[in-house]
Amino acid sequence: MAPSAMWKVLPHASRLAPLNPSRQSPRPNMPETRHIISRKFRPSDRAVVRKLCGDTGFLGNPIDPVFQDRELFADYLTAYYTDIEPESAFVLEVDGEVHGYLLGSRHPLKQQVYNFFTNIRLFLRILLRYAGYSAASRKFVHWIALNAWREVPAAPRSTAHFHINLLPDARAISTTRVLMESYLGYLKEHGERTVYGQMVVFGNRRGTQLFERYGFKVLNKAEITKYRDIHPEPVFLCTVVKDLEEHGARMARVN
Repeated sequence: MAPSAMWKVLPHASRLAPLNPSRQSPRPNMPETRHIISRKFRPSDRAVVRKLCGDTGFLGNPIDPVFQDRELFADYLTAYYTDIEPESAFVLEVDGEVHGYLLGSRHPLKQQVYNFFTNIRLFLRILLRYAGYSAASRKFVHWIALNAWREVPAAPRSTAHFHINLLPDARAISTTRVLMESYLGYLKEHGERTVYGQMVVFGNRRGTQLFERYGFKVLNKAEITKYRDIHPEPVFLCTVVKDLEEHGARMARVN
């Protein structure tokens, strides 16, 4: 985002509009003329959210070189949010098309129960499909079974949470902020006091610094070892936490 490019969230509509348009310097991958809004998830968004999950599953790129089973991958990462708690999910529209999502939850115990039974079903599906998997996919399954649970950094219990995925042409401070505005406002309306998120960071990729702008604090991080053989830099999963009572749901203006 160029220094003169500044955005605001319009009242009663989670959308971006330019301030001082005569001085606006458009971002190359996010033209000034684009219409960008954040809105609540709808059942009709389910298919595109699942596709976007696969398109961004490998460090922001398609998951296929790492794990070929997109259906199972999307079930694991999105099904609870889209099928059980869709009221806590938001999508980002660019010119009327979904280019990103924020999947959240206010009911961690409900999700834990769902995950317990769902993970058993997913494991059985993996066993049935395993023979047809590529070597890379089998390696991913081995990591899930043996190491994944060890490498997830600790997170607060009984606390609302979220995760965000955006297509490359929608990755900007402004788009992240408009999704976060929508979700944090929703949490405040329902009396939530704290929220956390977990994000993948590596190298010079903007990660925790971006969320620190929004009042989040880094709680801890852990290396994700599955990327050691396929990525030149260490990759970490970080837990960030925000006290909604201390900071409020309103994001600081970003320039």
